[in-house]
Amino acid sequence: MKVTVQKLDKDLHMEAENEEGGLIRMDGNTQIGGLEGGFSPMQLLLAGVGGCSAIDIIGILEKQKQDLKDLRVEVNGDKQKKDTYSEFETIHLKFIFTGDLDPKKVERAIDLSMNKYCSVSKALEKGSKITHSYEII
Repeated sequence: MKVTVQKLDKDLHMEAENEEGGLIRMDGNTQIGGLEGGFSPMQLLLAGVGGCSAIDIIGILEKQKQDLKDLRVEVNGDKQKKDTYSEFETIHLKFIFTGDLDPKKVERAIDLSMNKYCSVSKALEKGSKITHSYEII
């Protein structure tokens, strides 16, 4: 796995590209000299855990023959300032499902993702308390 990060112009505006050509813009906030023209690296961590778990859950629900119409994941992180850096003290994922879904199967899919399959949550849980909730619309 390889990602290349390239500075785009002045300030802190950058673009990350993966081996398949996918692109993500990154930037710092204006307080540190950024343009706020993309995700901050910390926001990318939250997006990563939301995307990782969503991919797992969608696949699990498909195998369970559930009628998933849509899934939205709201990820909130509470940053804690350390000596020279910040880290997430807590991360909460709220899964919002749309479809004709069995709540027990949804709970099982979330549990499998968060506790067994999602590599991003497994990496982040070493320093952060990760919680989740869900609703079915």
